[in-house]
Amino acid sequence: MNKICIIGVGLIGGSLARAVKEKNPATLMMGYARTDKNLKIAKKLGVLDDYSTDIQEAVSNSDLVVLATPVNAFETILENIKPFLGQKTVVTDVGSTKHNLIASAEKVFGSFPQFLIPAHPIAGKEKNGVEFSDANLFNGKRVVVTPEKNSDQNALDIVISLWEDIGAHVEVMSAIQHDSILGMTSHLPHMLAFNLVDYLMSQNKDAFDYAAGGFKDFSRIASSDHTMWRDICLNNANEITNHISGYIDNLENLSNMIKDHDSDGIDRLFLNAKQSRDNWLKKK
Repeated sequence: MNKICIIGVGLIGGSLARAVKEKNPATLMMGYARTDKNLKIAKKLGVLDDYSTDIQEAVSNSDLVVLATPVNAFETILENIKPFLGQKTVVTDVGSTKHNLIASAEKVFGSFPQFLIPAHPIAGKEKNGVEFSDANLFNGKRVVVTPEKNSDQNALDIVISLWEDIGAHVEVMSAIQHDSILGMTSHLPHMLAFNLVDYLMSQNKDAFDYAAGGFKDFSRIASSDHTMWRDICLNNANEITNHISGYIDNLENLSNMIKDHDSDGIDRLFLNAKQSRDNWLKKK
């Protein structure tokens, strides 16, 4: 590809730009945002070759456009880039929810456009911003791609190759399946971390003074970008609330075992959890 336009050059967009540039130095990495503050930083760091706050200039003649903003902005972005997409331009995203992108695209284009390939790299850090971008962020990580039935095969191949070329493992599934799985494995843990910190502060503002490594590990993702996670909540609300309800049921079960001094039940739950996590870590 001769030109890739990254819309929203933060941690994920910046890391993708770095990784692609390392593999294909001749590719022009163009950045777009409404203001140039982060774009200037990205260019100074060598993440971008060029940037613009003019959407037409940024998108025109791009082979690939990547939406890397918070997911609530997708519909507006699609409306803004629509007039400037070339006949062979492929559009993809890195958002953590998929059905919202599909719905937004159908609203903007009248039907789901063949050239749009939704994708989600399952990788990240609790620190945000292009300053923390890393060319190796996606190496060995899984990327889920969720094409629709009418998706163009060539566009799908381009997006899959993009991720595989930088060391990611690509898996194709439906948008519904993606949002359900990520609701459990990513969205729910973030809700628990944010809420745990909020709970501690509501109970005792000095609680952090007595927290050790376990709390630090568990609460790490509560340092994630609040705007991004607010948008994810709003765009995957059904899955997240269903999993929160299920987790509350499990927590009630544990609470009852503790009240009843059910030593065997508690030990069985903890052992199963430990073994499951240990087995998962062996695969990493």
